[in-house]
Amino acid sequence: MGCFPRVKIVHTSSKIHGQIYIPEINWTLMLLCLAVTVGFRDTKRLGNASGLAVITVMLVTTCLMSLVIVLCWHKSVFFAICFVCFFGTIEALYFSASLIKFLEGAWVPVALSFIFLIIMCVWYYGTLKTYEFDVQNKVSINWLLGLGPSLGIVRVRGIGLIHTELVSGIPAIFSHFVTNLPAFHQVLVFLCIKSVPVPHVKAKERFLIGHIGPRGYRLYRCIVRYGYRDVHKDDMEFEKDLVCSIAEFIRSGNDEPNGAKDDLEGEDDKMTVVGTCCTHTDGIQLREEDVDNIESAGTSELREIRSPPLTQPRKRVRFRLPDSPKITRAAREELQELVEAREAGIAYILGHSYVRAKQGSSMLKKLVINYGYEFLRRNSRAPACSLSAPHASTLQVGMVYNV
Repeated sequence: MGCFPRVKIVHTSSKIHGQIYIPEINWTLMLLCLAVTVGFRDTKRLGNASGLAVITVMLVTTCLMSLVIVLCWHKSVFFAICFVCFFGTIEALYFSASLIKFLEGAWVPVALSFIFLIIMCVWYYGTLKTYEFDVQNKVSINWLLGLGPSLGIVRVRGIGLIHTELVSGIPAIFSHFVTNLPAFHQVLVFLCIKSVPVPHVKAKERFLIGHIGPRGYRLYRCIVRYGYRDVHKDDMEFEKDLVCSIAEFIRSGNDEPNGAKDDLEGEDDKMTVVGTCCTHTDGIQLREEDVDNIESAGTSELREIRSPPLTQPRKRVRFRLPDSPKITRAAREELQELVEAREAGIAYILGHSYVRAKQGSSMLKKLVINYGYEFLRRNSRAPACSLSAPHASTLQVGMVYNV
């Protein structure tokens, strides 16, 4: 929900989405229990503290239950009011009795709740401002079209995976990079990894792929969807599935000549659902071999697209194509370039933002953003994409966000 700094979450059930285990919270509870026990050394004050906590939870649960009665069970509002009046009256008596003992230990759960509330508000506010900056400063498609097919920069061999949280548009980190270092890979993929509230995502529905701009730009958007019980593959398997899925997307869209599918009027490109390599057995198959282990190739019933022997690549990549439908020349050239880029290697480009309150902000905002939010970001878990990216192929691009 984005209301708390990133922690490790273990989903323990494939049927109940909210059944989770958080190791960090468990350790925090243990330390707090020990601290309160050692600090009070008195069962009476411990009872006062736990009593206020328990009765507050019961009172809040009763109020929320009234919403369940109306919104989920579709009962009458009168029935919900009667429920709250009956149970709420009893619990309110206990709650008022616990408040009398506020100074005798009952202040502890209130203080802890206040601390966690501040952490959640600071994190949510900072995350919201960061996302708003990304949305407001994303690059327009018109700016991209004005650069031409070469994007106004030097295109080097290889595939560049640019991680972004945006599912539409081009992130500001891209323009920041090309402005300061006018060189980029010949094939660019804007990669967005999303977790969806279902246990598993079918392999045939794993990828959403689309073009950004004209086909000659070799820019793709890829949204990868994982369920909360899905196991993320290692980088080698993920790279193979990604390249194969892009190749299948190119092949399946080759029936529209001259890139008629390109959406040049808006930033939201048309996305196509593409599965992993194992799901489209009747489509393109990816075959990779180390250069040292390549044996003499025999005849094959399937057509192949190989890279030209211009340079000695680290590995040999081949796309095995089905006999039908026929592939147009434009699609074949696009696949050829994808093969060459894959053999040159894949670079993971991660944006690292430094969030600062903009000039003229209030002292409270500067305190929250510059100190509170930055402290929480430095001491929380990194995003899932940065944890799985291979360090040898990772490039971090820093950018200051003035929010």
